[in-house]
Amino acid sequence: MATAASRTQTSTADRGEGGAEGKEMSFLEHLEELRWLLFRSACAIAVGMVLAFVYKEFFFDTILFAPRDPNFITYRGLCWLGMRSGIDGMCIKEMGFTIQSAQVSGQFMTHMTVAFTAGLILAFPYVLWEIWRFVAPGLKDKEKGAVRGIIGFATLLFLIGIGFGYVVLAPLSVQFFGGYSVSASVQNIFMLDSYIGIVTSVTLWTGVVFQLPLVIVFLTRIGIAGPAFLRTYRKHGYVVIFVLAAIVTPPDVVSQLLVGLPLMLLYEISIFLSARTQKRMDRRRAEEDNRRAPSNAVA
Repeated sequence: MATAASRTQTSTADRGEGGAEGKEMSFLEHLEELRWLLFRSACAIAVGMVLAFVYKEFFFDTILFAPRDPNFITYRGLCWLGMRSGIDGMCIKEMGFTIQSAQVSGQFMTHMTVAFTAGLILAFPYVLWEIWRFVAPGLKDKEKGAVRGIIGFATLLFLIGIGFGYVVLAPLSVQFFGGYSVSASVQNIFMLDSYIGIVTSVTLWTGVVFQLPLVIVFLTRIGIAGPAFLRTYRKHGYVVIFVLAAIVTPPDVVSQLLVGLPLMLLYEISIFLSARTQKRMDRRRAEEDNRRAPSNAVA
């Protein structure tokens, strides 16, 4: 049976770089191909950075500063839920804080940070596609279909996580910290980089957290965490989820449910994918045992 390493020695023609078909790539040629992958990925991130840098009014006023507006879609949705459920205090009339920049280069450095973060997000699907192009020639047909599906699923999860972080987590965090006060004599004046840091980090890391199902599938394949383990500690996982939800949301049940329920769903999806992966692994082991059985009987 060919190993993964031997299968990666594929023809240059398969990689779309020209050359005679069937010519095996050397180790240095693989490194060269990897170097070009990193270069093209860096260029894609740079293009996203340039776009974010040039269209700063859109990225700052329309996207990043939107959660400080009481008419933001999340706050309007909370107000509607509060009115429907009879819970007072869920309609936000003012945010209770202002934003300022107290450093000479504060706005410029914040602009660069936002541009880099936007570049990462915009280029993420392309970078995954580049990774697919790099590994695909060394895979069998069945493996290609599986990896293609994983990359597509990872992109979908990342984009859903970004949307969830921006629409739900970031505005709830901004509203909670903006309205929090230890004394009426203390005024909330946020530094520009602090506010931007909360919005961008929460949004970006939520996209990363939404890769949990794929991480669980990987852990299942290497035998660390299977579906039985996840089901056994399901209650513990739910407790951790709602503790995190209580930390990042205002102290009301509706906000905590808005954060906790999607994460619970993500956990359940992880269990489902882990069980499916475990069944496939067990079936492959059984097929290999059946193939070995006749040879052992002859011996």
